[in-house]
Amino acid sequence: MTTLFEPGPAAALLERLERLTPTSQAQWGKMDVAQMLCHVTRALQSPTGAVSPPMFPWPVRLIGRLVKRRALGDAPFSHNSPTSPAFKVVDAREFAVEKAGFVAAFRILADGGPHRVTVSEHVFFGPMTPAEWGRLMYKHIDHHFRQFGV
Repeated sequence: MTTLFEPGPAAALLERLERLTPTSQAQWGKMDVAQMLCHVTRALQSPTGAVSPPMFPWPVRLIGRLVKRRALGDAPFSHNSPTSPAFKVVDAREFAVEKAGFVAAFRILADGGPHRVTVSEHVFFGPMTPAEWGRLMYKHIDHHFRQFGV
């Protein structure tokens, strides 16, 4: 399974990033391209502990544990999948600033490898290994880049 910790797939994501522009249009969802970059940056900061969103309530996390295997599988995420309120971005953002922030967070995690993961619990999916974090982050970025046609 492809993860963020593999040099080839990580490089391919950065190449896709370069095809985004301030005017890239979403094929689904409510975020514009700068908001999306802020959103995925926040997610990238979660496994390193740079961002610590609140955990979902226990009953919701139980559902997360039940769907975790499917989420980490080969099928892409579905359009308009739910997200943690901590990762929702609704305010205006500047594309260049968000792109730079994304690259910085991406480099910390992807280049740092699995040992950069310091958080062992996902807010929804529950316990996560570094390999699972790498898989989830790859799929999440891929999902949003596909959202913007790259």
